[in-house]
Amino acid sequence: MQRKCAALVLLGAVFGLLVHSPAGAEDADARKVLKSMADYVTSQKTLLLSFDSDIEVMTQDLQKIQFTSSGQVLLSRPDKLRATRTGGYTDVELVFDGKTLTVLGKNLNAYTQVDAPGEIDSMIGRLRDELGVALPGADLLLSRVYDELITDVIDAKHIGQGVIDGVECEHLAFRNEETDWQLWVEIGARPIPRKYVITSKAVTGAPQYTLRIRDWRTDVETKADAFAFSPPAGASKVAISALSDIDEVPHGVVPSAKR
Repeated sequence: MQRKCAALVLLGAVFGLLVHSPAGAEDADARKVLKSMADYVTSQKTLLLSFDSDIEVMTQDLQKIQFTSSGQVLLSRPDKLRATRTGGYTDVELVFDGKTLTVLGKNLNAYTQVDAPGEIDSMIGRLRDELGVALPGADLLLSRVYDELITDVIDAKHIGQGVIDGVECEHLAFRNEETDWQLWVEIGARPIPRKYVITSKAVTGAPQYTLRIRDWRTDVETKADAFAFSPPAGASKVAISALSDIDEVPHGVVPSAKR
């Protein structure tokens, strides 16, 4: 009993050290770091990043399953983007040249194209809302990234520091009504996002989406055809409704432990 009480006292002391900062200061610090990250990211006209992503789903019998993908994003503001995402079930490429949006299912050897004149922000919104296709870390690529991320935040904390892939980062935590999300921002002259975690509180089991950025380059010289799309040999052009198996999570498929 004495050992248990001592352990509880020690745990209380450690927890007290973690939360000693005033709530107002935590909130202000978190917003300040987030704003510096947003200002830096949006100031970059051209960037190339590599990422790994994990998305969790809950089965009907409440088993949590995780699906993992990797990819790259090449962006040239304000209206050009090329992104790839390869996982165990899909291999997808997205190309946007400011006028036309192309989504290619490489594993299907089929693609769809839609007219989408405008800038990257409007394309990302249309991709998500109308076509049901998610671009990994899309929130971090928007021209108004700070406003988009901070909207509906009810609590903000500067947790401290952490290390992502050997890089020291500021660790931030935010809460909305339905989600908790965390962000690790590189410390130093280039405050780029290194890790982004979204927890869905409204879903049983609180599944998470995790994005880890492995490489971030701004010294990229893009070729004239960098955002041009050429269909692979034998590829079929189809309606977006026919290009259904391009999500990170396979539709209706939950792998068994033996697979």
